[in-house]
Amino acid sequence: MKTRNLIRFDWALKRLLRNKANFVVLEGFLSVLLKEDVKIINIKESEANQEHSADKFNRVDIVVENNAGELIIIEIQINSQVDYFMRMLFGVAKAVTEHMSLSDRYFKVKKVYHINIIYFRLGDGNDYVYHGTTEFRGIHKNNLLQLTKQQKEFFKREKTFELFPEYFILCVNDFDNVAKDRLDEWIYYLKNNEIPDRFTAPGLEEARKRLLYDKLTKKEQMIYNHHLIQSNYELGIVEDAEAKGVDKGIAIGFEKGEAEREKLKAEKEKLKAEKEKEKAEKEKLITKLDKNNENVVINSHKTGLSPEIISTITGLTVEEINRIIVNSK
Repeated sequence: MKTRNLIRFDWALKRLLRNKANFVVLEGFLSVLLKEDVKIINIKESEANQEHSADKFNRVDIVVENNAGELIIIEIQINSQVDYFMRMLFGVAKAVTEHMSLSDRYFKVKKVYHINIIYFRLGDGNDYVYHGTTEFRGIHKNNLLQLTKQQKEFFKREKTFELFPEYFILCVNDFDNVAKDRLDEWIYYLKNNEIPDRFTAPGLEEARKRLLYDKLTKKEQMIYNHHLIQSNYELGIVEDAEAKGVDKGIAIGFEKGEAEREKLKAEKEKLKAEKEKEKAEKEKLITKLDKNNENVVINSHKTGLSPEIISTITGLTVEEINRIIVNSK
């Protein structure tokens, strides 16, 4: 048996898991990944974990502080980003500097764990979980630079790399759905939005109980449904951009020789048909999205929410919201 009808982890991370009562779910996931008990003290206020209606392409990130005073960044990326590696570097650097004052001494720099949950091909590899650390190795004798006894006592660390940020990359789509350990059980949920009853990894039992769609309020269900529609719409934008790239490649290919012309023509016709189908589906999705936005605005207005709050929920401008409210009367 499997616990189905669970909400997606990216939406849960943005809405539910920031609630202290639900920290136990996130603590279970982090404990499994980091292989040590993790207790979340709070959600850190940072530009990195603020929500903006202008955020695009399913970007979700959160910064938490554990009981050791360390920072843990959890970032989820659905759509492909060619410079994602550099974004990882930027995110860690930003977290370090945001939580330091100019007058602070360097020993106050916080340890950072940067956890990336991605749903696209990142780099060229054949695994689905990667772990990166910073080590200093001698170029002549190939030895590792270690901490002195005094430094170990001062930092309460045994290894040099333990002072520096650590990166984890979970390539969800590359997981083969065969759970061999507790981390695999979590990745199974991240990929499939369901949890088999036999899975016992820390945090999953709480996820079964707390992340059920049916436990959301009507308003939360409405917002969640809007999130799914918006995600599908944004995915369509990316796919359309890729299709245009194929079109450009086809145009260049025509110049390479008459022999390939008929073959490329057939491929272009096929692509055109697929794009027309995608266009029709997108128009249908946009219509559904617009109607869903109207319903969210009207229902939210009836509950007494201000246009400004409704704007943060839907991404619409205050002017658009007021126009919908007036037309609904």
